[in-house]
Parts: sequence; C-alpha cells; structure tokens
Amino acid sequence: MKKSIVILFVLFTFVSCKTKQALLGEQSAGEAKSTKEIVDGHYKNTKDFKTLHIQASASYKDRKQAQKISADIKIKKDEIILVSVRFLGITMAKAIITPTRVSYYEKINGTYFDGSYAVLSRWLGTELDYAKVQNMLTGESLYDLTKGMYQASLDKERYKLQSMDRSAITKQFFFEGSNYLLKEQIISQGGTEPRSLAIQYPAYKEYPKAVLPAAIKIEAEQKDTVTINIDYNSVTFDENLTFPYDVPEGFNQIFID
Repeated sequence: MKKSIVILFVLFTFVSCKTKQALLGEQSAGEAKSTKEIVDGHYKNTKDFKTLHIQASASYKDRKQAQKISADIKIKKDEIILVSVRFLGITMAKAIITPTRVSYYEKINGTYFDGSYAVLSRWLGTELDYAKVQNMLTGESLYDLTKGMYQASLDKERYKLQSMDRSAITKQFFFEGSNYLLKEQIISQGGTEPRSLAIQYPAYKEYPKAVLPAAIKIEAEQKDTVTINIDYNSVTFDENLTFPYDVPEGFNQIFID
C-alpha cells in the first residue's frame, strides 16, 4: 500500500456545506503575554461534551494524485474515534482509534492495518497517542502545554510558543489574541531524514458544548509533501453513537516498517 495513503489515514484520524453557527471572532495579538497566560487562555476554551459527531469533506493531494472525499467522524471523548471515509457516497475505508489500538482498512487494495501507536510514531517521527489525535480534530495543541518548557513571543500578530527542551523535535504553537485559539502548530525534525507536520486552523465556530474548528489544513512533509484540507459540514453533540468496525473477510494485513 502506498505510504501516501497511510499518511492520509494517520493524519485524518489524528483530522463543504456551511453550518448555521457563525464563525467565532478573532483578534490579532497585542501586547506580549507570558507563557502561562497563553497556556491558561488556550485551555479555557470550552470542550464539554461526551460524544461528538462530525460530518466533513476533505481534499487530498500529493505529487502523484489528488482526490476529494467525505468523512463521517464519531468521537466518544477520551475513549474511541471512528472515521468512515466515503467516495461518491460509498464507504471506501474505515479507521478506528482507541488509547491502545490503531486499525484501518481500505477497499481499493483490500488491505488493513492493525497495531499500536509505536509503529506509526516511529514512521512519522513524532510520538502519537490517542490524545493527540483527538486534540487535532478539536483544535487543541497536540502536546500538553502545561508540561515542558516553552518560550513566549509575538510573531506576525500571533502569540507564539516554542519548545525549549533539548530534543530533536521542535514544537511551535501559534494563537490568536482574543481567546487564544490555536491557529497553527508545527512539529518538525531535522537530521538525515527531515520531516515536518504543520496543522492550521483557519476559523472556529462556537457551539454550546465546545469551540471547534470550522476547517483544518494539514501539510506533512517527508520526502514527499502531502496536503489535506478538511471542512466540517455539520457537528452534533452527545448523541447515542455506535462505533461498528469489522475488517472484511479476505483483506490482507499490511505492516509499516
């Protein structure tokens, strides 16, 4: 199976029509703030839900292909995420994520993957876990900003936090000035095999249960560049969701080196 397809699943599950809610107002960053003020402000944004159901449309592009798909994303907070990817209304793939398991199958090649985060983390060059995937979809920083050391600064009218720990991985987070909504996060690694993951949040919408992204733009670079644009079509909260997932018979298991 092509690595570009694997990246699509990793990022999209880590990932249009317009909803009725208006876009949340944002402001440019003004005077300098401390790291603590920025972190505290970011985590004040509401995320008070038990389940989340997102219907989204997405476009995918790498140097060899470009395609548009739709996705049905179900989240049971802190427990399970199920993504169904559809093309022309037909379910072409599914992915399920729990705190201990990552699994997906796709019908084009009749293959599936089932394993732990360790393999995907090693391959992408950044440590993955359930919380990071959920945070990506809900507009929070991939990393817990209350842990580690970060330097605060102003950057192009945004608040910026940059990691200061001694690590091969550089972490940068950018926030707007009104509610400290996350606008972009960049995780990069140099060395002989440089790679980077940049996630942008062009706009947010405020719901009674949560402030969520209206769209997500993802760019992953590792030899090839993969771009994914996701638009949230509709969002509902605290429904009684089911999470059906079974790999079809006859599919071949793949292994990621």
